[in-house]
Parts: sequence; C-alpha cells; structure tokens
Amino acid sequence: MAHPLSRYLLAQAYNNAWADHRLLRACAALSQAEFEDRSRTSFFPSIKETLNHNLTVQRFYVDALCRDWRRAPPHPDYEAFFRPPEPYATCAALWQAQRENNDVLIGYCSGLTDDVLDRVVTILRGPDEQGIQRDTRQRLLAHVFQHQIHHRGQVHAMLAGTSVEPPQLDEFYSSGEADLRERDFAELGWTEQQVWGSRQPGV
Repeated sequence: MAHPLSRYLLAQAYNNAWADHRLLRACAALSQAEFEDRSRTSFFPSIKETLNHNLTVQRFYVDALCRDWRRAPPHPDYEAFFRPPEPYATCAALWQAQRENNDVLIGYCSGLTDDVLDRVVTILRGPDEQGIQRDTRQRLLAHVFQHQIHHRGQVHAMLAGTSVEPPQLDEFYSSGEADLRERDFAELGWTEQQVWGSRQPGV
C-alpha cells in the first residue's frame, strides 16, 4: 500500500527538527568566539548568522502556512520577520527558539491530508502586486525543507574549521539505523513509532 504524500511531508518535518537538533547540539559546544567568527567561507560569513537566517526564514513560512490554515489574512509586514536580522546572540537561545518553531511545523504537517496540499497560500512580500507570492502548501513546504537543508549544509561545512566535529546528518530515514538516532529521539521526546507509524519495513 502506498504512503500518502502528506505522510512523507510529516516525515520531512520530523527530519528537519532532528537535523536541527543534531547540528545545534554540536554548535552549542563552540565557544562564543567560534560561534560569531565572521571569517568563514560561506553564503553568510559566520555560523551565528547562518543559523539565525535559517530560523527567521522558517518562521516566516510557518507563519504564512498557519495563517492560511486558520483562514487568517497574510502577515502585512514581510520585513518584520527579519528585524533584527540576527535575533539570537547565543547558540543556546537560538537552539531553543528553533526547536519551538520546529514543533509548530510538525504540528502543522500532522494535520495535513493529501486533498488539501494543492490549496494556494498567499504571502505578502512587498507593497504591490509584484510582492505577492502564491504557491501551494506542497510547494511551500518543499521549499522550506530544501532551504533548511541548504543552509544546514553550510554550517556543517563551517564546523569542519572549528574545534567541534560536524555531526552525521544522514541517519534519519533508514530503519536499520534506529540505534544511531536513539539518543536524539530520547532528547526530543519521540519514539520510532511516533515518527514512522506502525508500518514496518518490508510489510
């Protein structure tokens, strides 16, 4: 029996939260100086800036998706999500805020069914028609997950130039690697059954 697309999107939301947890746990071991160091080679010049950007962009899209779900109007001030551009000075504060927003995203995805994925979400990104974004829920979620992966990869690479070893971020999907994510799931308060359901591999 095929799994619905909405179930895959929920798995992606869990994966997003798990990868953030692993990466931010590693980043939390950095000194503040290493966290803020702006001499690194990437799209943003520091781990601090990159992680703040990832969180603020995710918040922007999650807000839009949740507003649409409530049938509320789009947020009128796009730029408010990016003022200030780095709202969190420390990794500990950012990690907590990222986890809270990831929980909202998981909650949103847990309510989805395939028949509602093509609903168009309207987002205001400017004062006129040129600043209006319209995409389906499915496309927006795919974009959010890809954006997060994109910038997490940059942080992962930047960690290689610090005193902290970059963590593995590819041990989420395989059933045979459950033991490798057991610590993370325990810290997040999840179980394998909660994330994957009762269906077993090969059944």
